[in-house]
Amino acid sequence: MRFKNLDLNLLAALDQLLIERNVSRAAERMQITQSAMSNALARLRDYFGDPLLVQVGRKLELTPRAEALVDPVRDILVRIQASVVTAPSFDPKDSDRVFHILASDSTLMTLVPVLLRSLADQGATVGLEFHPQADLPARALERGEADILIIPEDYASDDHPMEILYAETFVCLVDARHPRIGDSLDMRTYETEAHVIMRPRHDIQSFDSREIKRLGIHRHVEVATFSFSSLPILIAGTERIATVHRRLAQSMARTLPLKVLELPFEIGPMRQCAQWHAHRSSDPGLQWFRGRLTEAVNKSIH
Repeated sequence: MRFKNLDLNLLAALDQLLIERNVSRAAERMQITQSAMSNALARLRDYFGDPLLVQVGRKLELTPRAEALVDPVRDILVRIQASVVTAPSFDPKDSDRVFHILASDSTLMTLVPVLLRSLADQGATVGLEFHPQADLPARALERGEADILIIPEDYASDDHPMEILYAETFVCLVDARHPRIGDSLDMRTYETEAHVIMRPRHDIQSFDSREIKRLGIHRHVEVATFSFSSLPILIAGTERIATVHRRLAQSMARTLPLKVLELPFEIGPMRQCAQWHAHRSSDPGLQWFRGRLTEAVNKSIH
C-alpha cells in the first residue's frame, strides 16, 4: 500500500530504525534480514531526501529530519494498531497477548501479587511484562512501549484517559529496636534522626519528597536509593528512618524487624491511577485488563 508515493510497509522499518539507531538491531526486531533492512533504509533516504541516520564515530545518529519523525511515525503506528490490528473481541482464556505495564517497584511488591493470583484463578493465559517508571511516562504510551501506566495522578498526562485505582498514604518505618524511638514519632525526632530516601533519576522528586519539601520540613538524609522497595531493607538493623507507602510498610513489617509509625505531620494521599493511550480506549483486551486491575485493588484493600 502506498500513500503519496510512500510504501506504508516502510513505516514499521523506519520506526525501528529511529528507535534502535542500528540497522542490524532494527532488522532483528522486525525479524527480517540485515540486507532487507539496509534496502528499506536506502528507500527511505530516497523518499525523504535525507540520510536519516549518519555515522558519528562508531555509532549511527539521527539527523534533525529523522529526529522530527520519531514521534509522528510512532503515533501513526499506534493509531493503526488501535484501529486495524487490535482484534474486535478478546478471550483471556485463549489469548497469548502480552500486556506491557509501567509501574513502580512498590506497586510490584503490593498490588501485582494480588493481580497475578486473580488472573491465575480466572484461568487467564495472557502474559504480563513490567517496565520501570520513566521520567516522561506518557511517552511510553505514545511510543507503544506500554499498554498501561500505574502512576500517581500528579504525574499522569492530560492528553490520555485515566482512572483512579486507590489512594495511598504514607507512614514511617523504623527498626523495632531503635534506641530513641518508641511507639510514636514527634516532629523534632523526625527532623533530627537520619533518613533513607528514594531519589528518582534526573532530579525528579518522589511524591512524598515533594510534599515534605512543600511543608518546609527538613530531613537529614544519610542514604539515598533508586527503589521504594529497598527502603525497609536499608533501615532494618539501623537507627535510620524511612517515609514509605503504607501498603509497602505494612507488608514489609510482617517479615522484617520493623515497626510502622504515623507521620508527625499530614501530607495528602497519593492518588494512584491507571492511564492508557486515548486511541486504545475501545481495545477489548485493555478494557478487560483494566477491570482486573480494579478487582485486584478491591481484593488488596479487603
